[in-house]
Amino acid sequence: MRKTLKNAVYPSTDLVILAGGQARRMNGINKLLQKFDDQIQLIKIHQQLKSDVAHVWINSHRDDSIYQKIIPSIHCYQDDESGFLGPLMGMKSAWAHVQADYVLFVPCDVTYIPSRVLLKLHQALAKNSLAEVAYVEINGKALYPFCLLKRSSLPTFISHLEQKQRSLKHCFTDLHAQVASFKNRALFFHSINSLDELQQHQQLKFLH
Repeated sequence: MRKTLKNAVYPSTDLVILAGGQARRMNGINKLLQKFDDQIQLIKIHQQLKSDVAHVWINSHRDDSIYQKIIPSIHCYQDDESGFLGPLMGMKSAWAHVQADYVLFVPCDVTYIPSRVLLKLHQALAKNSLAEVAYVEINGKALYPFCLLKRSSLPTFISHLEQKQRSLKHCFTDLHAQVASFKNRALFFHSINSLDELQQHQQLKFLH
């Protein structure tokens, strides 16, 4: 299956929402079930991207029944290894579950999803035949976990994890990463990493 978006065609792609972290700086709360704005993060991400992808997955170690009660069609999977090994492990683990050869990964704490982001990531990826990943950059800031990956990236992920190298930036260098750049002048936080950031984000949204 290929999806058509604004007269452009790209290969069938699944969406994975990365929610497998401990959220230590958020006192362990599940960020995917919080309201950063006027919607629960899960609903916001799902509504904005569901029509562009084949299936939607959540990479998480908890609350599967809650996710599926909110969105019955959602699929869930856990990391291949326990121990909260970061987004690199969450991405590597996806390929044992998804059928598509392309996956759009989105962090659960993202505040802004650019329009036509999946199309633009596919276009960026297509610019270099060696590239196996394209990631989002907003206002000049790289959001490495917000990315489009090819299935062929799996051996590189396995190699990095075996070496206990868990930096997405370093891994993406080996995957000949491409960039899809976006601007949003009103954006203060690309993602929410602490309760203090959440409070500031909500105050700034209110003021605007």
